[in-house]
Amino acid sequence: MPVWASPTTTDWTLDVNLNLGVHLGQQNLSMDQMRTAWRRFDAAGMDWISVWDHIYEAPPAGGTIDHFEAVSTLGALCADTSHARIGCLVFCVGYRNPALLAKMAATLDHISNGRFELGIGAGWHEQEATAYGYDFPPVGKRLDMLEEAAPLIRSLLDQERTTFDGEWFRTDNASNLPRPVQARLPVWIGGTGEKRTLPLAARYADGWNAAYVSAAEFGRLNGVLDEACEREGHDPLTIKRGINLQFILGADQAEADQQRQASIEQWGPQADRILDGALLGTPDTAAEQVAAYHAAGATDLNIALRAPWSVEALDAYFDDVVPVVRQQSN
Repeated sequence: MPVWASPTTTDWTLDVNLNLGVHLGQQNLSMDQMRTAWRRFDAAGMDWISVWDHIYEAPPAGGTIDHFEAVSTLGALCADTSHARIGCLVFCVGYRNPALLAKMAATLDHISNGRFELGIGAGWHEQEATAYGYDFPPVGKRLDMLEEAAPLIRSLLDQERTTFDGEWFRTDNASNLPRPVQARLPVWIGGTGEKRTLPLAARYADGWNAAYVSAAEFGRLNGVLDEACEREGHDPLTIKRGINLQFILGADQAEADQQRQASIEQWGPQADRILDGALLGTPDTAAEQVAAYHAAGATDLNIALRAPWSVEALDAYFDDVVPVVRQQSN
């Protein structure tokens, strides 16, 4: 397959093959269990492993489920693996000063020997923000913060010194040493908002990530991003396109039905939206579901795991589905 070369100053190119990964929620699991899981994912040849940036569980349950913090968890993930690209899709820019987040990203890039990618977004989990004393302004203001954070982070990752004076964030002749291992550490912007988020991705991002939308909706949003790139003068072929899908497969139809019902009970009023962007049914239909997203423009597809999941169905996904998908996408 051809490789599309970036006309920008990046040192990586956008491959048309489909990268496969795992988005592991660090909840309802011990640290030893998580470390065992992501070592297995890495040994299985997954292209990507990520965690999420939450303080409480997702979906919200009032802080009643064991849940680990993202950056410290990522340190262990980076150290425990050697193959997969590592990330967090996405860090909420309201939880950490973006300059500090750039420092964290550079540090994680060194721990992983140049495999870290930084995802940022506006955040959505008001329950955890309120509990921990964070301001949680309306979404328009949070997107204003994201718009300030993206170029500030990019500058701190790339430039020797950064001075920035914004409404939300500022730096004064700040350095970020040591620099990342990668000549250009990729920055992702996550979300599905057409008026603000996708134009921001077109302007600043190396990758765009959406979560829990159907293949048809992903394809439509992909087109919206292409149009935004054209307006920004940014070659759309230089932006990776990622999708996270809830893993709700069962080893057989009876277990698949049980997994689906458990997800409905877990997500409540949001269940229909989540199920639109999920791997549903049994593993023998999963490759076809994945292929639909690749056809809609996805370059990266991650299964989102929330414990407990069907161990047998996950084994079948790695052993049977992934080889078929790789063969079809090459």
